[in-house]
Amino acid sequence: MKERTRPRRRLYIRVIMCAAALMTAWHVFASFLWIAPWAPIRELVGQQTLSSYMIPMFGQSWSVFAPEPVNGDYRFEVRAIVDGEETEWISASDVELSMIQYNLFTPRAGIAAMDVSSQFKGAWGDLTTEQQEVAELNYFKAEWEQRMADAMIELDDTTDVSSYIEQEHRATAYATQVAFAVWGDDVERLQYRATRQNVIPFNDRHDPDAERPGIQYSPTGWRGLVVNDGQSQDAFTDVFRAQHERMGE
Repeated sequence: MKERTRPRRRLYIRVIMCAAALMTAWHVFASFLWIAPWAPIRELVGQQTLSSYMIPMFGQSWSVFAPEPVNGDYRFEVRAIVDGEETEWISASDVELSMIQYNLFTPRAGIAAMDVSSQFKGAWGDLTTEQQEVAELNYFKAEWEQRMADAMIELDDTTDVSSYIEQEHRATAYATQVAFAVWGDDVERLQYRATRQNVIPFNDRHDPDAERPGIQYSPTGWRGLVVNDGQSQDAFTDVFRAQHERMGE
């Protein structure tokens, strides 16, 4: 009996399979570098390249596991000056969390505000007390980011001020999107606050009188608007405003 031979796959199928295998290998390797403790091997890719690939879609860590699981809630609140009037605070993190509650297929947008708050508060906490006082001042006129950085460096040039300014820029850009989505194009300047509140300690979980620790603030002053290249305000507004209005119904 003649032996049956397996038909040869077409060239384009083999190309697609090879590309898929390479992409899978790269993603597994990048995820390993991202979640593992820092090591020289990470320089094979480069921190900037790795961060650009992993954030915001694939960011992850081991912080949900013992011995140091997540033990606090982060919030990100925004208010603005619109036509000379000060608005009320709104919680951007609450709006986003409402997208993932009772949702089997949770959107990645549901944790963006918490990530911004977490990263910003960490950078703010690395500043000296005097530098934190500078962060609480109002900076919204021309070249305000550079002027704030210069003021902080003048107080202490040993602190990594650039890391804080990077997170300040990111938080302000996100707050700008929120402000435009909620209050429209007449926003003049804005203010935000990133907060953390720890949960009840594990050993006190059965105590009916136990209360959560107080809210930890990382206060900032009023800021100028920041719009980054490549971001879509229309797409953000379509999602965020609809969810915000739905919460108010």
